[in-house]
Amino acid sequence: MASVPSLASSVNQRVADALASALPEAGGADPLLRRSDRADFQANGILALAKKAKANPRELATTVVEGIPTGDLIKEIEVSGPGFLNITITDRAIIETLAARAGDDRLGVPLAENPGTTVIDYAQPNVAKEMHVGHLRSAVIGAAMVEILEFTGEKVVRRHHIGDWGTQFGMLIQFLMEHPHELDHTSDEEVSGEEAMSNLNRLYKASRALFDSDEEFKTRARARVVDLQAGEPETLALWQRFVDESKIYFYSVFNKLDMDIQDPDVVGESGYNDMLVETCKLLEESGVAVRSNGALCVFFDDVKGPDGNPTPLIVQKSDGGFGYAATDLSAIRDRVGGLKASTLLYVVDARQSLHFKMVFETARRAGWLNEDTKAVQLAFGTVLGKDGKPFKTREGETVRLVDLLDEAVERATTVVREKDADRNLLTEVEIVENGLQVGIGAVKYADLSTSAARDYKFDLDQMVSLTGDTSVYLQYAYARIKSILRKAGDRSPVAHPELELAPAERALGLHLDHFGELVAEAAGEYAPHKVAAYLYQLSSLFTTFYTECPVVKPVPELVVGENRLFLSDLTARTLSKGMSLLGIRTPEKL
Repeated sequence: MASVPSLASSVNQRVADALASALPEAGGADPLLRRSDRADFQANGILALAKKAKANPRELATTVVEGIPTGDLIKEIEVSGPGFLNITITDRAIIETLAARAGDDRLGVPLAENPGTTVIDYAQPNVAKEMHVGHLRSAVIGAAMVEILEFTGEKVVRRHHIGDWGTQFGMLIQFLMEHPHELDHTSDEEVSGEEAMSNLNRLYKASRALFDSDEEFKTRARARVVDLQAGEPETLALWQRFVDESKIYFYSVFNKLDMDIQDPDVVGESGYNDMLVETCKLLEESGVAVRSNGALCVFFDDVKGPDGNPTPLIVQKSDGGFGYAATDLSAIRDRVGGLKASTLLYVVDARQSLHFKMVFETARRAGWLNEDTKAVQLAFGTVLGKDGKPFKTREGETVRLVDLLDEAVERATTVVREKDADRNLLTEVEIVENGLQVGIGAVKYADLSTSAARDYKFDLDQMVSLTGDTSVYLQYAYARIKSILRKAGDRSPVAHPELELAPAERALGLHLDHFGELVAEAAGEYAPHKVAAYLYQLSSLFTTFYTECPVVKPVPELVVGENRLFLSDLTARTLSKGMSLLGIRTPEKL
């Protein structure tokens, strides 16, 4: 495995060295290199440095240029405007760098210099409740961040903080106790997620109706909550049945989403019960939390309610019960102390931002978060319907996640079948398999191609469209390249650094070379949408290249053809790797 320095970093180094020798006091200054439409790169850092050194920027730029060797990496540099450097790379350097990338399984992408341990909290459904469209984003964004961070060498610990505790369980357990066969399965065969959920739904509705109409049942249900919290064995055993039944359902949905969720990673609210008392004790003894009207609270100068009074984070209620804050703070203690996390990443709805801001600040005051350990909320916006309002069914209900996924797969299968009708490339089995990969990919990509913080419109027609910024467009680009490589016959993809490149070849090559820096940026900023944007641009550049530079027909001369096949092959590998970081599959034939 060899990491390959990008062209940008090599150019940056040359300019920085020349800068340091032209202006020794600027040693280590950043040349501020970026891609440019006037040349391959532009360096803008000289202006500010000249100002600081009271030098003439154009003269300084000219001196810097004189100190930069050209020929192997840099073809030419010109000073433009008040002291910008426009830099053009040699064609040879582009192809040699790409050949080095092609020789590596990781495409030459370096591992992070100082990787740490990130505990990522995502995909947090609630026990005994159906997953709806709101659960989609946490799962999809979280899973992509796991892939991106692991690819950079970070150790990632997955945590699914499921809602498996609280007062509603008193009602459910009491009902099951009095109607012991409600969760029984119809046969000994494997239970489907659909059956598990319908059992839970039915039981939830029946117990809720009884709770609302029967005072005596309500009293028994409330007493059952106390038994649950005290760990009474029979109550705990029935509680476990709800958790197990819910997991059958959760895993079926995650399976549909093509996401791998392992049992040990599911640590719900109940997993921190044994720590709650100690968490409160530590906060109270250190003075971070104080008693106010009997409740244990943490106050903040900048958090006030509409009445102007401080709004505290309530860690323990006046009746002795614990709120979400106690659980979240205990989870931080466990993840930092037990799992040795250097970063805690929470993929949670933006509407919970204030809660997490207060929880993180409390943990900092208590010393559980510090210089070496940070907590970050990757906050995401709301899923909207085509009308721009929160996504609901016609009846005003929240949309079931499984219904959405099934519909996406159905639509995508139709698109794949219609596209194949006049070509007959695929068997029926392949059409169904591709429909699955295209449909689920479409849903994930629509989510991931929007910056997480923004709301996005869930529009299936747009998602499965073959044109525009969709995963289907990217999957077809990949499949098309694989088809080109199959049609190439005995010619193979070989890099030829001696060739002069056409503008479309250069543009594609420079973009391919940027992949490693892009991944590092997406990992550092927790921004999977940057990977999506890169891949869309890569597909668009490939389309232009393919139109302007014949790869297979009309047959170009041998070395030109080989070099173009090489660029095509590296594009396919980069597309496939990038899509896998987003959790999206790339069918070989489409």
